[in-house]
This record gives sequence, structure tokens and C-alpha cells, in this order.
Amino acid sequence: MAEIENRKKVSPEEEHPRKAFGLAAKDSSGVLSPFNFSRRNNGDNDVTIKILYCGICHTDLHVIRNEWKNAIYPVVPGHEIVGVVTEIGSNVQKFKVGDKAGVGCLVGSCHSCDGCENNLENYCSKMILTYNSIDIDGTITYGGYSDLIVVREHFVVKFPESLAMDKGAPLLCAGITVYNPMKTFSLDEPGKHLGVVGLGGLGHVAVKFGKAFGMKVTVISTSLNKKDEAIKTLGADAFIVSSDPQQMQAAMGTMDGIINTVSAKHDIVPLIFLLKNQGKMIMVGVPDRPLELPIFPLLMGGRILAGSSIGGLKQTQEMIDFAAKHNITADIELIKADYVNEALNRLAKGDVRYRFVIDVGNTLTPA
Repeated sequence: MAEIENRKKVSPEEEHPRKAFGLAAKDSSGVLSPFNFSRRNNGDNDVTIKILYCGICHTDLHVIRNEWKNAIYPVVPGHEIVGVVTEIGSNVQKFKVGDKAGVGCLVGSCHSCDGCENNLENYCSKMILTYNSIDIDGTITYGGYSDLIVVREHFVVKFPESLAMDKGAPLLCAGITVYNPMKTFSLDEPGKHLGVVGLGGLGHVAVKFGKAFGMKVTVISTSLNKKDEAIKTLGADAFIVSSDPQQMQAAMGTMDGIINTVSAKHDIVPLIFLLKNQGKMIMVGVPDRPLELPIFPLLMGGRILAGSSIGGLKQTQEMIDFAAKHNITADIELIKADYVNEALNRLAKGDVRYRFVIDVGNTLTPA
């Protein structure tokens, strides 16, 4: 905290040489307003990106409203960033000026722990988040609701030419969040049966990856009105209303794995019983209250309950390349920067199909 206190003695505009502009929350109201700040000059290992698009993740909402009690105001959210490279350092190998590039949830890590050495920077205890984190120089990181960003090359993803930048941006968080556990827990094999709990920003992308892997995919939702969209639009094979005992009973013991994307408190026991013996349910949502977990349903059948958080940089690059090859993108609502507060309010109510993306390049202008 001493780093933060020292940093507050210098205004965000004066911390670094390069002027920047964005939208920031100044307090727990979560209301975003114009914010002038600064970025560091491009170093030898850095890539500077002119931001064109940035997705709005549910994490952004949690942080700006301080629902996780960790907000460092002012907060410039955004970790689904896509843009064009405008400058590179002398040591940069993967990028040239004019390349499309992306930045996800991480902009730094220690590079020496077990996680980092195994390409799992997402589990590094010293990882630096793209926003609301403390950078190596002691300043606060600011995210993608802004006009430019300077990032160390290791944490920049080459964005495929064939992938739409606006619809591809959410994959840098939502995409890797579901792709990582599917690969890690062998839920990527043709013919296996995958359940996807929740059909939102994460769930709809999980359905697309599952089908691209050649799996049978069943969506499990509380909302019957999502059935047609799940099957006819997204390509799911089946749909279960989780509040229907008969449907849940009929599906018991049929699934090799489940990706659970729900971020609210819910009963996970009926979902566990959908798994085959030694089946796996991977939690990727972040409920706001603790869940109850009786152990007996896990013991009877050797079932596994695990968690997963985003992914390392190597796997993120693999994911975005796979998405380009199989034409996987998020279903988005493209918005102007001046609509962002309304979009966040709608997101809080679940009123989005399925991801808001800010048209930063065309609509974010200094006040």
C-alpha cells in the first residue's frame, strides 16, 4: 500500500511522459467519466498499441463498483483489448508497426516461479493485471477503455488477420477462460459430451469451442427462452432447463465434463450428478457468495470439481489462432464510448447478447 500512497503524490497525468485518455471510475458508484492520464514511453521490450476495440467483461463491473473490495481508484477498466501496433522496442521480435495485436488480462509476471516456467503466468503470485494492479514501477495499471497502451512484448498476443477485431476482442478473456479448462482437463476430444452451465458471455463461447472440438454440447440454463438460440444459433446439440427435475433426471450420468460459467450462488449438486463416473466440473464463474459442496456426490463416482482462471500467454495465442482457423468469435453489441455507463447497467441486469464491445478507435475522444 505504501507504493500506492507514494504514487498518489503525483497526478496520473504526470506519472509518465506519454499523454493518454480514457474512461475511469473514481469511486464505488462505478460511474465512468473522462480521465486524462499518462503511459510510459516505449521501452526496449515494449509494444505500443493504439486501441481500437475493448470488450466489457463482468469483472469490469465488479471492480469499478468495488464489489471485490480491491479497487484502486481511479480505475480504467478493460482487459479485452485489440488494436494496431504503433511502436516497438529494439528487442521486440514478434511484432512490427502496423500489426494487429491483442492484450488480455495480464501485463506482467515474475518469469521465474513454477507457474511462469510452465507457461502459466495466470497462476503467478506476482502477476500484474492489465488494470487495477501495481506495475513494476509502482504505478497503477490502466486498462483498455483508453486510447493507447504500452505492454511488454511477452504479454501481447498476435491477433490473426482473418479474425474480426471487434468480435474477436472478447476472446482475450472470455475465450481463454473457457478454452484453458477444456484443454487442461481433456474436454476437447471429439465425441465426448460437454455440458455448459449458463449461456452468457463465457457460456456462448464455450459452446462454440466445444462444437469446434467435435464434441456433443448440452447447454444447461435456468431460462427456457434461451433454448432456440442455444441450438439454432450457437449449434448446441441439446438444452436442459436446470429447474426441470425430469430433464435433469434424464441427463444424470451422461456428461464427460461441465464448464460452469455461473457467477451467482446456485446449487451445484444436481449439476455434479449430470457427470459420468470420473467426470469433471470446472468452475470458471465467480459467484458473489460461497457455494455449498456436499462431498458425497463427488465420492460416489469419483467425480472431480476444479477451478480455472483465464490462461497463460502461450495458450492464449494458441486459443486465438484456433478461433481464427475455426471462425469462432463472440456475439457482440458494438457500442460507442459515450454509451458505456448504460451498457454497464444493462450488463448488471444480464441484458446483453452476449458481450458489449466499445468502438474505442472511432468514438473515444478527449473531453
